[in-house]
Amino acid sequence: MEIEKPFDHEALCRSMLEHNSETISIRNPEIAIKKLTVIIDAALRLSNKKGFQAMSLRDLSKESGVSMGGLYAYFDTKTTLLGMILGEVTRAVERELSNPPQEVAQDPIAHLNWLIEHHIRLTDKMSPWFVFAFMEAKSFPLAERRIATQSEELTERYFSEVCEQAHRQGLLRPGVPQILPMLIKPLIQDWYVKRPKYRRRGISLRTYVVSVQAIVMAAILPNAEALASDHPEVFYD
Repeated sequence: MEIEKPFDHEALCRSMLEHNSETISIRNPEIAIKKLTVIIDAALRLSNKKGFQAMSLRDLSKESGVSMGGLYAYFDTKTTLLGMILGEVTRAVERELSNPPQEVAQDPIAHLNWLIEHHIRLTDKMSPWFVFAFMEAKSFPLAERRIATQSEELTERYFSEVCEQAHRQGLLRPGVPQILPMLIKPLIQDWYVKRPKYRRRGISLRTYVVSVQAIVMAAILPNAEALASDHPEVFYD
């Protein structure tokens, strides 16, 4: 059975503090990070319960146990908080997906499988952050909606560049659609958007990763039958 490790939200908040030092007035970084972690966790919980638009800063103060004055030491408006969260999601994607091992980067097919696995595992670790960005996007103000859109386009660009490289090297079967990178994204999103569905059915993270890889490989490779021998548990006999 696959054991899920708790994710270090403090590390994300440390990065958030570094990138928003002009907004956050607390000068002691250790105090700032611990308090920011409490605030962000509360904001994500509240957004999941009632939606970010419906959440007030007074609601957030009550949920987090941080006074209104304490909240204003980190951000001046709810929109600023929104931008801080979205910015960290984008940076996490960039950190995780932009530096594959050299041996992976030299093989487009291995690179594509690596991107699928690392992106799904990232969304699993940061599930509340990605659910927030996905589910709340329609109600974001225009500028923040653009941030969310750019983050999604960044992910698609990673997949697109690798698919184009595989195409140039003649590794893809004829007829693979150019919109394939856009079709991979919903497969990744389904893991964190509909997580309870997979939990009820006993689908592990590893099984989901392997299944998505198999679906994509079957769609692009001239002969993908060998995949079944590597992970027989996710295929029909």
